[in-house]
Amino acid sequence: MALQILLLIGGLVLVLIGAEGLVDGSSNIARKWGVSEFIIGLTIVAFGTSAPEMVVSFISSIEGRSDMAVGNIIGSNIFNTAFILGLSALICPIFVTKSNLRKDIPLNIIAAALLIILGINGTLFGIGENVLSRADGVILLVLFFAYVIYSIKKDKQNDEEESEEEGKPKKLWISIVYTVGGLACLILGGELFVDNAEAIAHEVGLSDKFIGITILALGTSLPELATGLVAAFKGKSQMVLGDILGSNIFNILLILGGASLINPLAMHGITWVDFAVVLLCSVVVLAGALLSKKKQLRFGTGTTLILVGVAYMTYLFIN
Repeated sequence: MALQILLLIGGLVLVLIGAEGLVDGSSNIARKWGVSEFIIGLTIVAFGTSAPEMVVSFISSIEGRSDMAVGNIIGSNIFNTAFILGLSALICPIFVTKSNLRKDIPLNIIAAALLIILGINGTLFGIGENVLSRADGVILLVLFFAYVIYSIKKDKQNDEEESEEEGKPKKLWISIVYTVGGLACLILGGELFVDNAEAIAHEVGLSDKFIGITILALGTSLPELATGLVAAFKGKSQMVLGDILGSNIFNILLILGGASLINPLAMHGITWVDFAVVLLCSVVVLAGALLSKKKQLRFGTGTTLILVGVAYMTYLFIN
């Protein structure tokens, strides 16, 4: 037990070190390449922080555990938006650009709605069960790659999004080392945290259901949590938004798209409540941005997102 506690703490330390390195390194890459921090968050940071979800869902799909593959993504997206983006908005206002409002936030909603439509189309038309087929996977993957390519091509560095850091940015190779090293620490630290927290929970007699809902859900989202909070404290709100939206879009379009190509994903244990909360979180983000005069996600939006997350977790425990 003592060794597991030490490894658990070590995992958390690695995650924090990794988040610091990833945020600093990727910010410098953005400045060097002349792209926005949002695009860096949307691509490099989002892909890296979504690695745990990808591993869990792909392995679950290979093993034929469809509910775990889909449930991991749904739980991760809810945690990302409700808790990580919610907490980040309490720390610092999350600036929302016109491009975010026209493209990125709506696609976050579209991805959640598309998951629902494709997932229930069998029972909806009386031709089968709730399942993501290989054809559905192709649709999700095509939309994902089209979105990423379009976002990169259309990206322009706006004055509002420029880094406020003083002095010259670090050399490119140093920034790349920071970024890659940060991602490695995030993934390794997250794995150490999950494995040892799960072992400790079993030793003290907690149920598998409790462990799955709390520790594993937190563990696979730990990279996003650490990166989002570090970026928020550094005032890099566009990187926070890019990471969360990017991770959510990655999770549904890329990870579930790829997982359903490996094996069609039947969703026996996923309920309407699970689908509805994913969609609701996305809609709250859009509503918060539209209702804000300064086009920022602030205290009210953050509080609402956290309350939605807490209500959902309470529902899961009760049921």
